[in-house]
Amino acid sequence: MKAILENYRQSPRKVRLVANLIKGKHVADAAIELDFLAKRAADPLKKLLNSAVANATNNHKAAKEQLFIENVMVNKGITLKRFMPRARGSASPIHKHTSQVIIILGQKTPVTKAVKAKK
Repeated sequence: MKAILENYRQSPRKVRLVANLIKGKHVADAAIELDFLAKRAADPLKKLLNSAVANATNNHKAAKEQLFIENVMVNKGITLKRFMPRARGSASPIHKHTSQVIIILGQKTPVTKAVKAKK
């Protein structure tokens, strides 16, 4: 149960700050935290989280209340290489970094307590 966001136009270092906040949390708690987070990567990660939940409920018939974020991986995507004109006819490189984000959801099974018979 996962969802992938490829070629997101923000550097992986900045996206990892947001991704590490939601790792290991329940889906509802992570969505609330992403709503109130003042980082640019919060909105795309919330859309990706909703996509992963939709994949889990439609494809794997999982209950939304039992889902939690098992892992969030932020990898380096392609780098767009551009040039900025500089003095005396030269140019300096500009690297525009992109990220690839993968959210993997897990399902917590409800724990039933075994009733021990007292003798």
